[in-house]
Amino acid sequence: MIEIMRTNDPVLISFVESLLKDAGIRHFIADSNMSVLEGSVGILARRVLIDANREDEVRRLLKDACLERELRG
Repeated sequence: MIEIMRTNDPVLISFVESLLKDAGIRHFIADSNMSVLEGSVGILARRVLIDANREDEVRRLLKDACLERELRG
């Protein structure tokens, strides 16, 4: 799996998860339980991980949703 996005914004994470689920794209949100350690302050970013072989498809999907600025690399 590769990291496609990193953010502290829980609304953005939820939106991206919804887009990926609707498209049938397997994904994983890493570091989502770190809020317990940081005290729910939102300092630590959550990472959206996807299968490397679907990177082009995911990038296209997120660009179409006007999220191009949020993409890694």
